[in-house]
Amino acid sequence: MNYIENIGFIYNQLFNDLADPRTNNWFMVRNPFPVFSIAIAYNFFVLGLGPKYMSRRKPFDLRKILILYNALQVLLSMYIFHDGFIAYLYRYSLRCEPVDTTWSEEAMRAARGCYIYYLAKVTELMDTVFFILRNKYDQVTFLHVYHHTIMPLISWGNVKYFPGGHGVFIGMINSFVNVIMYVYYMIAAMGPNYQKYIWWKKHITLLQMVQMGVTFFHSAQLLFIDCGYPRWTILFTMPNAILFIFLFNDFYKNIHCVTNKILVRK
Repeated sequence: MNYIENIGFIYNQLFNDLADPRTNNWFMVRNPFPVFSIAIAYNFFVLGLGPKYMSRRKPFDLRKILILYNALQVLLSMYIFHDGFIAYLYRYSLRCEPVDTTWSEEAMRAARGCYIYYLAKVTELMDTVFFILRNKYDQVTFLHVYHHTIMPLISWGNVKYFPGGHGVFIGMINSFVNVIMYVYYMIAAMGPNYQKYIWWKKHITLLQMVQMGVTFFHSAQLLFIDCGYPRWTILFTMPNAILFIFLFNDFYKNIHCVTNKILVRK
């Protein structure tokens, strides 16, 4: 009986007492089961069920769906970037910013922004689903799957425990990059006649590496500055930033190699 009570006590401590009371009861925030279930289902489909289902089928024609989906992602990313940019323009410090835990309009706006970013990371899992339904398996790399798996989980933790503050910078810069990336995907989905407008594909990867480098140094400030924002968050942000830099660099080299081979053949 004591064992069960201890588990209940720990559960209550982790998911209630330590949580931000302003966001704790929001949809898909109160406990980790929804987002973890989605992450598991995503990997199950991407690494097994999806490829097996498509193995004997022709690629689906999703052109109209993709144009609409990517356009919506562009608008969503622009909204999140705008909110973060306004926060840093008028209120936030680029050095170290604590979470405003009050119920003020500005504090709640930051919390809602983090929540929308979290939901956006969940919707972005459809990127991989669309790749598989179109038999674009070359796009489903370890980098891609890992990124789409880990981001909803980290974003959930951000909304539940510290919605706002120092972490807003990561969401802001990531959303800026996503605007450019989803514009690229949208144009690519329009068909061959528009291919000449997306010559800048490899530069997106360079931009993503810059994003991770900036994220690393921005997070590293918490090693030297204490403003009340949880320092332990760097255990997630800094190693992930380093890992992503190496993975994006490898991806960039592969793209450059393939492009050179195509040019030689021509």
